[in-house]
Amino acid sequence: MDVMVKKHMHALALSLSAAWLYPAWQFPVWAAETLAVSAHKEAQPASLQTLIALAVRNDASQAQLAAQSSALRETAVASATQMDPKLKVGVGGLPVDSFQFDDDPMTNISVGLMQQFERGDTLELQARKVRQQAEGVDWQIQARQREVANSITQLWLELGYQQYAERVLRENQRLMSEMAGFIQTNYAIGKSESQDLLQAQLQVSRLDDKLQANRQSQRKLMSQMSEWLGADWLSANASLAAGYQLDRAALDAVLKSHNGTSQFYTLLAQHPMVAMTEAAISASQTQADIAGEAYKPQFAVEVMYGYRQANNMRGEPASDLLSAYLTVDLPLFTDNRQDRNRAAAHYQVGAAKSQKDLLLAQLNARVNALLADRQSQAERLERYQNSLLPQAKERTKAVERGYQNNTAQFSDVINAASDELALELELARLTADFSQTSSTLAFLLGGQALQTLAPSLTDQGK
Repeated sequence: MDVMVKKHMHALALSLSAAWLYPAWQFPVWAAETLAVSAHKEAQPASLQTLIALAVRNDASQAQLAAQSSALRETAVASATQMDPKLKVGVGGLPVDSFQFDDDPMTNISVGLMQQFERGDTLELQARKVRQQAEGVDWQIQARQREVANSITQLWLELGYQQYAERVLRENQRLMSEMAGFIQTNYAIGKSESQDLLQAQLQVSRLDDKLQANRQSQRKLMSQMSEWLGADWLSANASLAAGYQLDRAALDAVLKSHNGTSQFYTLLAQHPMVAMTEAAISASQTQADIAGEAYKPQFAVEVMYGYRQANNMRGEPASDLLSAYLTVDLPLFTDNRQDRNRAAAHYQVGAAKSQKDLLLAQLNARVNALLADRQSQAERLERYQNSLLPQAKERTKAVERGYQNNTAQFSDVINAASDELALELELARLTADFSQTSSTLAFLLGGQALQTLAPSLTDQGK
C-alpha cells in the first residue's frame, strides 16, 4: 500500500506543480504567454501591439474612408472655383424676306461671353464646409482604428483564456485518468464497484469533449482575427500564443485622476467619435453662413461682339457692334426662400450640438457601466485570491494527508485537486473578463492607457 500511495502521490504532485506555481491572479502578461507556449509547443509568441498595428494597417474599411476623405478634399477645391464662362453665338436682325446678311444694316453675327459670379463669399464657404466634412471622415478613420484595435484585443484575450483553459482541462484529464486507473486496479482485486469505474471513464470522456470544444473555440477566434489580419496570416499561423491579462497600471492611473466622480467628459471629449460631432457642428455652422450669403445679390457680366456685312444708310460699310451687360438679381422677397433656408441651417446647428451632447452622455454612461463591472470583477478577483483559492489549496493538502493516513480515498484526493483546478479556471475566466473590460475602457478614455495598449494609434500624428 505504501508503494501505491507514493506512486499516486508522486503523479499527483507532478500534475499539480504547474498549477500551484503561478495562481491565475498573480500572472503577469509574460507569464500568461509563457503558459500558452507550454501548452502549445508549435505556437509562436505573439505581441498584442504587433497584431493591432497589423490589423489597423490591413483594415479595408479605413481604405474606403480614406478614399472618401480624399474625394471630399478634391470636391472642396472644385467648390471654391467660379462657374465656367458661357459662350454665346447667334445672328441678330436677319431679314426674313431675303435671309441675306448684307441686306439690312441691323443684321449682325454676334459672339459673346458671359461669366456668372456667386453671391458674396459663397464659394469660399462651400469649400470650407466640404473640408470640414473631410475632417469628420478623418476622425471617423481614427474611431474605426480604435474599434479594430479593441476587437483584436478582445479576441486576443479570449484566445489566451481558451489556451489556458485547454491546459487546465488537460491537467484535469490527467487526474481523471489517474483516478480511472486506480479504480480499475481496485476493481480487478475486488475493492471497487463497476459503477465507480464507469463513472471515472465517463468523466474522462466528458473532458475529451470539452477539449474538442475548446479547440473549436480557438480555431473560431483565430478565424475571427483573420478578418483584419488577413487570410494569409491565418494560413501562416495555425496556432498563436496569446495572453489573457493586460497591464492595468496605466488605466488605473487615469481612473485615479478622476477618482470619486462619475463624469469623464474631459477625457471623452478627445475621443474621435466626439471629434466627428465637432466637425459636423462646424460644417452646420458654415452652412448657416452660406445661407446668410443668399441675401447678397448675384452678378453676371456679358460681353458681345456683333459683326455686320451690310452698308449703312450712307452707303458706307456699317460699323461692327460691341455690347456689354451687367446682370444683378435682387433678393427682395426673402420670406419663403432665404429666410426659411437660414432658419433651417440654424436648426441643423442646434441638432448637431444636441447630437454631441447625446453622444457624450452615452459614452459617459458606458464608461460608468464598465467601471461598475470592473469594480465587481476586481472584488471577485480579490475574493479568489484571499479566500477561495487558499481554502481549496488547504482542502487538497488535508485530503492528501488523510489519504496518507488511510482515512481518505484516492478518489477524494483527485476530486479535491480537480476542484482546485476548476477554481483556477474560473479565476482565469474572471481575469480575462477584467482585462476585456479594461481594454474597452482604455479605448474609450484614451490617454496613457491607450498609449500603453496600442502605441501605433497614438504615434500616427507624430
